[in-house]
Amino acid sequence: MSTTVTKKLMLFFPRCECEKPIIYHLVKDYDLIVNVFRAKVTPEEEGYLVLDVTGTEANIEQALEFVRTFNVTVNYAGKGVAWDADRCTHCGHCVPHCPTAALHVADRGTMEVAFDEAKCIECLACIKVCPYGACSSAF
Repeated sequence: MSTTVTKKLMLFFPRCECEKPIIYHLVKDYDLIVNVFRAKVTPEEEGYLVLDVTGTEANIEQALEFVRTFNVTVNYAGKGVAWDADRCTHCGHCVPHCPTAALHVADRGTMEVAFDEAKCIECLACIKVCPYGACSSAF
């Protein structure tokens, strides 16, 4: 008996793939439960989708092979938020706005800011407050 697992994914759809019923096939053909967290998919544009897929490991892997046949990029981190360390000036303005401490002061001596992607819940508060554009989102 196979156990079920849940994987968080971010899918990037090139413009030519946005109108295809890919998610429908994940549910129907691969017996997966799909929970969409964020989506930005419009006709004639690129699209992003952050979702959980639940099913057996084998079904998830088969489904992802199917998804890749459409030139869809699969990001296993499942995050639409990115932090650019090169753009960050370590001003710390984002730190008090991050509810999970994904953005935090890593070294009190240098006051260097760090980003722990695993703690990020994609609330997007950092994007609103960062004066240097170090935080960004596909959404």
